[in-house]
Amino acid sequence: MNQRLLPGFTLGNHNIDVPLVLAPMAGITDLPFRRICKPFGVGLVVTEMIASRAVDMGRERTERMAELGDDEHPASIQVAGSDPAFVCEAARWAVGHGADFVDINMGCPVKKICKQTAGSAMLKDEPLVARVLEAVVKAVEVPVTLKIRTGWDEPSKNVASIARIAEASGVQMLTVHGRTRAQMFHGHANWEDIGLAKDAVSIPVIGNGDIVDGESAKEMIRISNCDGVMVGRAVQGNPWVLGEVHAALMGLPQPAKPTPEQRWAIVIDHLRHLAEHHGIQTASKLARKHVIWYSKGLRGSADFRSHFQVMSEWQQMLDFAESYFLKLSDEADVEPISESNTAQVSESNIVI
Repeated sequence: MNQRLLPGFTLGNHNIDVPLVLAPMAGITDLPFRRICKPFGVGLVVTEMIASRAVDMGRERTERMAELGDDEHPASIQVAGSDPAFVCEAARWAVGHGADFVDINMGCPVKKICKQTAGSAMLKDEPLVARVLEAVVKAVEVPVTLKIRTGWDEPSKNVASIARIAEASGVQMLTVHGRTRAQMFHGHANWEDIGLAKDAVSIPVIGNGDIVDGESAKEMIRISNCDGVMVGRAVQGNPWVLGEVHAALMGLPQPAKPTPEQRWAIVIDHLRHLAEHHGIQTASKLARKHVIWYSKGLRGSADFRSHFQVMSEWQQMLDFAESYFLKLSDEADVEPISESNTAQVSESNIVI
């Protein structure tokens, strides 16, 4: 057994013993998804981004997005916005919904968010960043954390400056996705830039971007000296990657690849959680993307997808998926899954 790589850290009254964070992903990291991922060794989960204006409007969908399970604490609810009054209201609302931490999103690159001077667009206005963070820290008693990118574009990278503003404002943890907004999810994450944030502050810095297995997690830590890692797109259809990263961080033996029976057990568990949380009508729509992700890299997956995508009757979908996944006889049927063969990024499917 090897020595663990990172010691963990304290966030408010909570000890994050395993510095492995599940990334917030719009339209993906709902309660069912987090329930699947948490047992693989995740130390902290974050909800998908909730717009502060949506909180003000009191939508039912917004309430469902903020629902936390009893077994996933400590947990963070992520909010976004550029108006301090609305963001403070959303932060207080998040605490009222059980959030142990409130995460502020200043990293989302989606155009419709940036047009509202929210998400990563805020990185262009450092005084605004300070005003929002200072206001939220004063508004709630739980720790406030921040998620950013390295800057708006290559010429205007300001990751170290934003990190110092965050710490001075009272933010207690910073997560840095190692890309600029202009990069979206193209090219490679710059782990050295995550290191610039780490060098600039004394609060924990979590590294995010291009972690696809235990080895890439270890390399990010070596290059950036970050205090923890956040995994996002590589988890889509492959929660087992979290087990690999967890083992690497904790100095444990790498877990065995899942058997067909173990793989199907996760898939059906996820589907049942979707139906319970969203209802069968919505679950059947969400199942199309999740089950297809689970089939990525598996033998015969193209033919399976072509049939599964056009199904709408819930029991038929369950039966067809079960038949497919349990036919996979051995490890030879499974190819490694990485970020390069996950679903293509779109504005409705994005790590924020």
